[in-house]
Amino acid sequence: MSANLSHLSGKKGVRAGIFRDLVSRSRAHTLGREDFRALSETTLFGKASLYGTASFYDDLRPDAAGHRVRVCSGTCCELAGTQPALRDAIAAHVAPAHIGAAVCLGRCYENAAFQFGGQNFSGQTDVAAALAGQSPPQAPIHAQASSSHRFLTGQPLDLPQFLTRLDAVFAAPADALLAQVAASGLRGRGGAGFPLARKLDACKLETGKPGDGAQKFVVCNGDEGDPGAFSDRYLLEQQPFLVLLGMAIAARIVGADAAIVYIRAEYPEALRAVEAAIAAVEAHGTGHDLEFIAVAGAGSYVCGEETALLSSLEGQRPEVRVRPPFPVVQGLFLQPTVVSNVESLACLPAIVAHGAGEFAQCGSARSTGTKLVCLDGTFHRPGVYEVPMGTPLADILDGLGGGSRIPVKAWQIGGPLGGIVPRDQVAKLHLDFESLHDAGFLLGHASIVGIPEAMPMIQLLAHLFAFTASESCGKCYPCRIGSQRGLELLRGANERAIDTQLFADLLETLEIGSLCALGGGLPLPIRNALAYFGDELAPYFTGGTP
Repeated sequence: MSANLSHLSGKKGVRAGIFRDLVSRSRAHTLGREDFRALSETTLFGKASLYGTASFYDDLRPDAAGHRVRVCSGTCCELAGTQPALRDAIAAHVAPAHIGAAVCLGRCYENAAFQFGGQNFSGQTDVAAALAGQSPPQAPIHAQASSSHRFLTGQPLDLPQFLTRLDAVFAAPADALLAQVAASGLRGRGGAGFPLARKLDACKLETGKPGDGAQKFVVCNGDEGDPGAFSDRYLLEQQPFLVLLGMAIAARIVGADAAIVYIRAEYPEALRAVEAAIAAVEAHGTGHDLEFIAVAGAGSYVCGEETALLSSLEGQRPEVRVRPPFPVVQGLFLQPTVVSNVESLACLPAIVAHGAGEFAQCGSARSTGTKLVCLDGTFHRPGVYEVPMGTPLADILDGLGGGSRIPVKAWQIGGPLGGIVPRDQVAKLHLDFESLHDAGFLLGHASIVGIPEAMPMIQLLAHLFAFTASESCGKCYPCRIGSQRGLELLRGANERAIDTQLFADLLETLEIGSLCALGGGLPLPIRNALAYFGDELAPYFTGGTP
């Protein structure tokens, strides 16, 4: 990160910012020298810096400019085996040079996913009709609740309800709102489980840095890129006013001037829903000094990491920043910033409206409230479910999900960096932070992906390393080089057995040397697989599995 570039970017702000300009230009034409020259003159960013930023993103690189169709390459679609036939069907109408890939389109409950013309398709879509613009819009996601607690899946807020509740938020003292959040016990739903009240309090105590207009920001991290997770997509598409209200509550607590929601490019319908909600708010007016801004991503998994996301918003290359300082002290444009994920912020309206007690009493002692759970297409009843924290995992898999429709040997919970849970461990686990962590797994986004019995575990491990190698920001050596080295070892394991000690050292280096959870979290599912599927993997290692 360059502090000078952060200051320069701050002069432009977010609404007229460098990143949004790059994305806007890329939609009109392939980015070229003239774009970088013109932007350099108006922003004082060097042309090399601007090119370095643009070349980072899947959607902005020159080699991706001709991709008219993007086929999902996420874990769920790949494990389902739907993509080869889908690619063949698309290739019958579109030249191969115009077919690209997207890491995950959030259609994990139907598979066979692809993106065309600013819309996502999946399931039994008529490919020819979709490519001809004659296919009806896909059905929206509908979430179900497993109990009477519906903090996130109730009737969506409309504009009048949003405005009424927004007035109540700004009429309440910031300290009183913060006290309610603290009493609720709400922990971040993005995976880390950090108490949200502590983050809000830390930012509230900061005064902002002098310079480009001292201010504070709330940033909603809508860059949900974990294959298998689509809960944030549900909230952004179906509950946009709920998300905006949660952002407003956080902004009121910390004293922020702007509330920014960053939405991944793979979710075009979500972006349109949020933009429409913000436009409705702006057209009506609120009478409160808070600006809502929606920003479209450009294809990068690592932008889901909070500091990389902030660099992206500034128009810098979105590499992970060294911490401290943390964003609550020095975040967007070097000003105090709260970055929180969609579901975390969407929980705030229920806490403020009904009091902290109802939320705190739901769930377990240290994991309060409800959690949105995503079940992929391996289940008889896939979809999004709102369940109380602490619900037995078996009740979710076999009860809500109706069990798997194909033979499954394990489930990966929490995305590509989440734990791999074998069948014989399910009965011991509950859906909360403590139960999964103590057993050596991870809650994460609470996405649950079935691993078919027919899937060779060595192939799955190679897929996870390939994902990390492709999505690494390149900032730190352990992740950038280690993920590629691990991929080479696993892909070559059929011809040459992997040195056991070398592989163990590689995992340790990734775990303790990576700057963020992309490289640092990869060893968790790898070690789970080695521990529980050692007999299957042993032939690929010298001297047995690590």
